[in-house]
Amino acid sequence: MIVKASEAAESMSARWLKRVVGLAAGARRVADDLAAATLGRDFEQRAQHIRDHYARMGDDPFGLDPEFTRYGAMLTGVMHRRYFRTEVHGIEHVPPGRALLIANHSGQIPIDGLILALTLFFDANPPRLIRAMVEKWMQTLPFIAPLIARLGQVVGVPDNCQRLLERDELILAFPEGVRGIVKPYTRRYQLEDFGQGFMRLALATRSPIVPVAVIGAEEQYISVGNLEWAARAFGLPALPVVPQLMVPGGVLPLPTKYRIYFGEPLKFEGDPADERTVGEHVWLVRQTVQRLLMHGLERRRSVFF
Repeated sequence: MIVKASEAAESMSARWLKRVVGLAAGARRVADDLAAATLGRDFEQRAQHIRDHYARMGDDPFGLDPEFTRYGAMLTGVMHRRYFRTEVHGIEHVPPGRALLIANHSGQIPIDGLILALTLFFDANPPRLIRAMVEKWMQTLPFIAPLIARLGQVVGVPDNCQRLLERDELILAFPEGVRGIVKPYTRRYQLEDFGQGFMRLALATRSPIVPVAVIGAEEQYISVGNLEWAARAFGLPALPVVPQLMVPGGVLPLPTKYRIYFGEPLKFEGDPADERTVGEHVWLVRQTVQRLLMHGLERRRSVFF
């Protein structure tokens, strides 16, 4: 009887162990399926392509860490895939090698830059890393500046941009600067004046320009004004008034649907020191981005779907 009881206990333990193993395997399959649905089943291949690319190029002069960018894509990919459900058009227009992506800027917080970077990682074939030109004041933020560098973003001064273009990098620039990102809701999708620095660099390095329209960021945070006096007091470039931030949960952006349109590459020639030539070229790029915005807005049926 004792032997039979022992055998029964062992049999029960084996059954329970089998169930636990089965549940664990099932949970892992569910987790893998969720990860694949969010990041894509080719995520690791994309990350490896980036690692291999920069291994061939050698050390990055600005501290880019390809492995760190992989973790960044893993953590933020859900925003691109699930939260904003980014819809991408014309990404095949992005040429291999050096190029300047010139996009409209909006949203109070530069989430649009992050979504563009994720778009080139998840949706381009082969995947690309964007090197964004960030505002100088961001380098003064504790803890943020080192992260920015490891993710491949650099301070937007001409020397930095030229060095990257000469390495055949893909550069993202927002010629509206801070003026674009703090626009009130009443001026949504109306471009501010473009700075001219990007065009001088394009001419000096013979780099094509890809116009980009980002739709959806204007509505993620609704700004009704800008407290310029408070911004000056805190040493900030702007301090928009966003009522949304005053309600519980309002710190999260609204789940608008992002739509990104890449236009055909534009190639320019001329003397980077010729103000008239540079100004005419910049006007043409601005008009092209504005047309892309209008095209996308005409096709849009809902801010959220």
